[in-house]
Amino acid sequence: MPAFSLMPLSARALAVLVLLALVAGVSGGLAWQVQEWRFGRQLAEQARLHGEALNQLNQAAAARQRDEQDKRLALEQQLQASDQTHYRALNDAQRDQGRLRDRLATADLRLSVLLDAQDRAVGCAVPATAATGGLVHGAPRARLDPAHAQRIVGITDAGDRGLIALRACQAYIRALGR
Repeated sequence: MPAFSLMPLSARALAVLVLLALVAGVSGGLAWQVQEWRFGRQLAEQARLHGEALNQLNQAAAARQRDEQDKRLALEQQLQASDQTHYRALNDAQRDQGRLRDRLATADLRLSVLLDAQDRAVGCAVPATAATGGLVHGAPRARLDPAHAQRIVGITDAGDRGLIALRACQAYIRALGR
């Protein structure tokens, strides 16, 4: 007979209980291990998905930043071209005004104003007819004093510069509004 059958009943029951406890302990530890593996895989999957989401957000932010930089660069180039255009217009106007002032100063050019031939009651002492030897056809005119002509040219020069500056400001605002 085997040695197991010689053991008293209480020892046998104790051995079965110890064996069952060992099996339960091993199976419980095994269950914990399986649970740990399952949760580990879930956490790894969540971490991977989170990393992918962050990567997509970073790529979208970088694309938006590139788009904004491209827009800013285009705006800067447009404003620079507009500035050059208005600078050239201002220089041209100043050059033309300078030539006009020079021609007025050298008596190469004289400014005159049209006289109202119908208004004789004003008491204008300027003769309405052309000087002898002149072939002026049309409405009667009166010459302006060269100093007054210079002042008028200065006023128109300031007006031209103001209009050019206004156009430059309007172009700048239009460019910013796009």
